Amino acid sequence: MASDSAALSEQLKGGNAAVAVVHRVADPAPLGLAAFAMTTFALSIGNTNVWGPGADAALALALVYGGGVQILAGMWEFARKNTFGALAFSSYGAFWIAYYVFVKFVAPGIKPTDAPVAVGVFLLGWTIFTFYMTIPSFRVSGAVAAVFVLLTITFVLLTVGAFQSSVNWTKAGGWVGVATAAAAWYASFAGVTNETFKRTVIPTFPLAP
Repeated sequence: MASDSAALSEQLKGGNAAVAVVHRVADPAPLGLAAFAMTTFALSIGNTNVWGPGADAALALALVYGGGVQILAGMWEFARKNTFGALAFSSYGAFWIAYYVFVKFVAPGIKPTDAPVAVGVFLLGWTIFTFYMTIPSFRVSGAVAAVFVLLTITFVLLTVGAFQSSVNWTKAGGWVGVATAAAAWYASFAGVTNETFKRTVIPTFPLAP
């Protein structure tokens, strides 16, 4: 991404002024997607119970990489005037920090009989948010839309699993979460590769006309 301090450059074409935006900051999307992917993978692999302690790794990632770094990515998206990216990265960064706070400080004080509702309500809110963010994702790219579709399914499964205290629903959510992480890593890989090579090497399947 160009680092020139100029904000705009103009090209005259066919009598009309074509304005090309020159951004002051690099594209933060590959960073935000990578942070989301790694943290989601660690927690999801723990939810599948394949590597249960993966959830412990997710806790550290949630505070620093999934949380802090994603919020930074969201702030940089604001600077680039990308409303979708700003809302998504800032919100999911906050999600991971909230997850850390919930597990470390809130959950230990909740009565065991109240835990399913507390976790379920927490997840339900994020299910609703993710569902409506899926709609505008279809104006971004197929790669990004895949992340949001899979993430919505993940949250639905985890929410049902929480309310019903169901290990099987939670495991299913874990497996779809692993797929979500893979999709996010793909989108991140495509973003950084295409930007570095200055051409489309890894397809992202743009959806906007």
